[in-house]
Amino acid sequence: MNTFWIRTASAAVYVLLFLGTLYSGRLTGNATLGHLLFTAFLLFVAVGCTYEFFRMVEQQGARPCRPLGYLYVVGALLMLTLPAVLPAGEGFAMMLMAYGFFPVLFALSVIVELWRSSEQPFREAAYTMVPLLYAAIPLALMSSIASDLGENALLMVIALVWINDSGAYIGGSLFGKHKMWPRHSPGKTWEGTAFGVLVAVLVAVFVGPLLVPDVAWPTWLAVGLVCSVVATLGDLVESMLKRSVGVKDSGNIMPGHGGFLDRFDSLLIITPFVYIVLLLLN
Repeated sequence: MNTFWIRTASAAVYVLLFLGTLYSGRLTGNATLGHLLFTAFLLFVAVGCTYEFFRMVEQQGARPCRPLGYLYVVGALLMLTLPAVLPAGEGFAMMLMAYGFFPVLFALSVIVELWRSSEQPFREAAYTMVPLLYAAIPLALMSSIASDLGENALLMVIALVWINDSGAYIGGSLFGKHKMWPRHSPGKTWEGTAFGVLVAVLVAVFVGPLLVPDVAWPTWLAVGLVCSVVATLGDLVESMLKRSVGVKDSGNIMPGHGGFLDRFDSLLIITPFVYIVLLLLN
């Protein structure tokens, strides 16, 4: 019972921080302040994900350049989220500059390896860049969804991931017989996954248009499918990463729930896909 209350309390803190900063603009009546508070929360998550990723790959002998990795993540997230509170011309120029810098950053990472005397310099340079692609950009796109379509749109995406996970667990418990990916996630079954997809799609189609009237139900149908299918793959990707380094949880920031990557694994993978769907269909 003690473990149950610890898990519940840590989950409540996580939800309050996430939703509190997401809706802080409405709560304070200041959209700019709300955007900055949500950006601060995303920065906290991005740095936490980066720390956990570096720690895990270092257990396998990798030597990413930590200072550069943190600099890339913080710099990219700020450059991709702050344009929302800048004048139109300045914001657009800042976003273009951020994307244009990505190839330069990789080149810089490789150049730095000249002085680090690494036996596998390109591997270390690649690992240094992974948090930028795996954490910073998806988190920045979450901010873009909230800025472009409203906080409810991002809340709906997050809810669909949770609903899919819950549906898959319930469906697997009731009907699960065939293992989906025993090597990386022994508990997942095809029956549970299908049940999770069905529940998430139904919620997306019927609840999505009510929360976000600007997005039509066919778009929500596509978003529901993406959230269900890709979220499952995102969970498997993080399971694969943890198993490859021999750890159960990526961290312990949330007692009973693990680390940043444990909580955000699915969201980090699905957000770019959802963003593209919304961009193309809405």
